[in-house]
Amino acid sequence: MVEFWHIPNHDNITMTPNTDTKLSTLWEGCLQNDRKQQEQLYKMLAPKMLAVCMRYAKDKDEAQDILQEGFIKMFKNMKNYRGEGSLEGWIRRIMVHSAISRYRKAKTMVLVDDFAEQNIPVSNSYNANGLEAQELMQMVQELPKTYRSVFNMYAIEGYSHQEIGSSLGMSELLSRTTLHRARAILKDKLNSLATRERHCLAG
Repeated sequence: MVEFWHIPNHDNITMTPNTDTKLSTLWEGCLQNDRKQQEQLYKMLAPKMLAVCMRYAKDKDEAQDILQEGFIKMFKNMKNYRGEGSLEGWIRRIMVHSAISRYRKAKTMVLVDDFAEQNIPVSNSYNANGLEAQELMQMVQELPKTYRSVFNMYAIEGYSHQEIGSSLGMSELLSRTTLHRARAILKDKLNSLATRERHCLAG
């Protein structure tokens, strides 16, 4: 089993040409089962991949679990990477699939069909209030788990409804309906926030 290491305490890593070169070098070492290279690769990518996992988890502890499961899968399947597309993108997809796998194992929830928000017109603009991306992501985190998974996969990861349905064990239509309701909930949260801000300014 792969041994894991402490995640560096920095939230954002910007990938530059130099970083890409370093990543390629580390990857070659990992393929040779060099433990030090594996540790360096983990420390290099863990913060960014943890941010991906956080979008699918209810809290940081669950995100850490998804991250560890994802890296275990990655190290076990290193030789499956054929150099098509970016290595970071390939690892990112493993993290997403780990989150999906965890979701399917724990899938005991029942979708709620009578959200009052479902009749609210959906807007594709979620930043109309000038919110920071972090605040918007916090709203996404507060969605029910199924809604959060569908929204993240479609709006952030770029999966089609057919792919989402196949991954989460639901129909394409249900995926579309779930996305619609997730967007409606987010829109309602934004409207409520805007109303509170207007009251504060007026007061």
